[in-house]
Amino acid sequence: MNVGDVVGKKGTAVVTIAGEATVAQLVALLAEHNIGAVVVSDDGHSIDGIVTERDVVRRLADRGADVLSQPVADIMTKEVVTTDLEQSIEEAAHTMTYSRIRHLPVIEDGTLAAIISIGDVVKYRIDQLTDERNHLLEYLHN
Repeated sequence: MNVGDVVGKKGTAVVTIAGEATVAQLVALLAEHNIGAVVVSDDGHSIDGIVTERDVVRRLADRGADVLSQPVADIMTKEVVTTDLEQSIEEAAHTMTYSRIRHLPVIEDGTLAAIISIGDVVKYRIDQLTDERNHLLEYLHN
């Protein structure tokens, strides 16, 4: 079980935003896609940063509503923790837990390939455990 398995189930769609976009545009994008994080990328392939709902809320608390007119680059996390398709699900979950992050961009051949969330990892694992249970029950009843 590796990150590639999760990406295979979830898909490779990644929502990105340019660093010069405003925080108000970011908030609209988060709401439109019903997501909690957006990769900041000027070209859609490289990772300049990541910005989450949590970043927005914290900056609103610090700076007030004026933050909505500021560029996303001003509030994004610049040192982005990433993973690759070969990393085990256990390692990815460990990374997210101990780094206290919920979203992990996936890099393939040096470019942004996907993004997974802790929810994606948990869902994949639950589905896998359910399949194993069903196979065991089928085996016992035959």
